[in-house]
Amino acid sequence: MAFELMVGLTLRDPAAYAEYRRQMTPLLVEHGGGFRYDFVVSQVLATESDPEINRVFAIFFRDRGSMDAFFERPDYLAIKREHFERAVKTTTIIAEYERD
Repeated sequence: MAFELMVGLTLRDPAAYAEYRRQMTPLLVEHGGGFRYDFVVSQVLATESDPEINRVFAIFFRDRGSMDAFFERPDYLAIKREHFERAVKTTTIIAEYERD
């Protein structure tokens, strides 16, 4: 059963985030994952977290174990350190769920 996360971000550097996504996506696909939805948000009407969320996406994996393994990869962590940490102010996990 596939495992999916719905994530909200507050981007502070969209260009750095675009580079992060460009570099990490092939690794994600290699791990059997991908992005199901991806939205640039212009207005947040209700939130239980950071009201500045300006990006929302659904990311999927074959299962939770595949997700955990992906996020622990040294090559992924290097990309994250170089681009994600500079690009993203806040991360909010909106939902985690299994899909058929």
